[in-house]
Amino acid sequence: MPRPSEEQRQALLGLGSHSARKSHYPELLTRLEELETERNRYKWLFEHAVHGIFQANLGGGLRAANPALARMLGYAEPGLLPAFSDLAEQLFEGGHEELAYIRETLRSRQGLFGYETRLRRQDGSYVDVLMNLLLKPEEDDLVEGFVADITERILAQQRLQTLNDELEQRVAARTEELQTLNGQLREARDAAEAANRSKDKYLAAASHDLLQPLNAARLLVSTLRERTLPAAEHGLVERAHQALEGAEDLLSDLLDISRLDHHAVKPDLDVYSLEELLAPLVSEFQGVAEAAGLQLRARIAPLTVSTDIRLLSRILRNFLSNACRYTPRGRILLGCRRRGGRVRLEVWDSGRGIPADQLDAIFLEFNQLDVGRAAERKGVGLGLAIVDRIAGILGCPVRVRSWPGRGSVFSIDVPLATAPVKAPRGDSLRRPLIGDPLPGRRLLVLDNESSILDSMAALLGQWGCEVVTALDQDSALRQLAGRAPEAILADYHLDHGVLGCQVVSALRAHFAAPIPAVMITADRSSECRQHLQDLGAPLLNKPLKPGKLRAVLSQMLGEAAP
Repeated sequence: MPRPSEEQRQALLGLGSHSARKSHYPELLTRLEELETERNRYKWLFEHAVHGIFQANLGGGLRAANPALARMLGYAEPGLLPAFSDLAEQLFEGGHEELAYIRETLRSRQGLFGYETRLRRQDGSYVDVLMNLLLKPEEDDLVEGFVADITERILAQQRLQTLNDELEQRVAARTEELQTLNGQLREARDAAEAANRSKDKYLAAASHDLLQPLNAARLLVSTLRERTLPAAEHGLVERAHQALEGAEDLLSDLLDISRLDHHAVKPDLDVYSLEELLAPLVSEFQGVAEAAGLQLRARIAPLTVSTDIRLLSRILRNFLSNACRYTPRGRILLGCRRRGGRVRLEVWDSGRGIPADQLDAIFLEFNQLDVGRAAERKGVGLGLAIVDRIAGILGCPVRVRSWPGRGSVFSIDVPLATAPVKAPRGDSLRRPLIGDPLPGRRLLVLDNESSILDSMAALLGQWGCEVVTALDQDSALRQLAGRAPEAILADYHLDHGVLGCQVVSALRAHFAAPIPAVMITADRSSECRQHLQDLGAPLLNKPLKPGKLRAVLSQMLGEAAP
């Protein structure tokens, strides 16, 4: 290929003839103007940028800087900036070690972004900055940097850290105070629980010691009430009976409310017929109603319920007791109504009724309606409070409706049972009685209190029974003289830690006969009830109500009669 001539080379370089160069001037001028405009734009951005911009040689110092960087470092304008020939000593707080790190990072990555450091100002102080650095590849150690002042952010972080530290200190102090307070509260709680335990032990011991003489006195007074006495003596006996009854009811209510408030009562659910539940109550309150000049009637449907018969009987007994107390004349009805999957057990009376604005208040502790004179008040107002707590344990709603001047009806809704009634229990009172089965029956009474034995002997003897009394198992065997009793009435707690149910079991084994037994006790614990269920014996709580005792014995001996 032929080489270009000199003229051609000159034309290619723009050095040809004058006419050739002149033909390229317009394009060259236009390009120069564009470059100048671009230069001015970058110069304006450089001078008016918010952040600092600089160019420096890492080994030779600062080459150029914009006004923003000058102000950042404490100088009025860039021209006053020194050359900073030694950047390590004059500019970077970290000195040679920091500059070595920057140089190494830039050579390996060509850039360093988001780098936080501190730069020395004119007055010797330091400013916190964030830097982005670029290494120009065509020149060794030539760096262009962009710098942002982050002093406010650092100060904000420091303030936030200070607040966090103060907050942690306050939290720690408050936690220490709470721990101290919790310790004091735990000590107070432990002291209160210890006081409650002490109170419960005292109440249990005191109640047992009080119930024993009250029970003996009640039995003796009941014996006198059934005798034919002159009018004056009969009136005294009645007044003694009422006084004892009030004391017994008060003590029983205090014991029950204490146990309920301490969650010591747990339901023992089973299936019962309404006849099994209600017949004993009718038998128990028939005499009470007649003594008050009232007529008690019952309507019992052939239904079965799932409940705790002891707790539910306690509620219905309260309803019946209140009806007998606060009904001056007329009648009382114990009935039931089926309501879907439940049966509503109701006690109607023809008393004076309760005002509508007091219906809720009657279930509060120690609350009684305004009954006028003190002589007209009955108890201390715990009965319905106990009912309300027991109903909560059973999950059965209690209702009351009343019509002032006409009477009231108290009711409780009990779930119907889906399972059949189990085999007859020892405390079942379902079979109707024919005549009086007590006269001539031989009964053993076991108690570690001689006063109780004397009182029981007097009462049972008045009912026509042949009574054998004993303090323990050995004396019982001696007194029985090889002849088995027809029924045993035993106290649950005998002397030397012996339980009445143990003696009953031993006597049954000795005579090889399932002798019917009734357990009488002031113990209301779950353990006691479990022992009696295993024994198959009904439980009668002290203070013993003679009417209930007679009903239980009559049913038991009537069923055992040939």
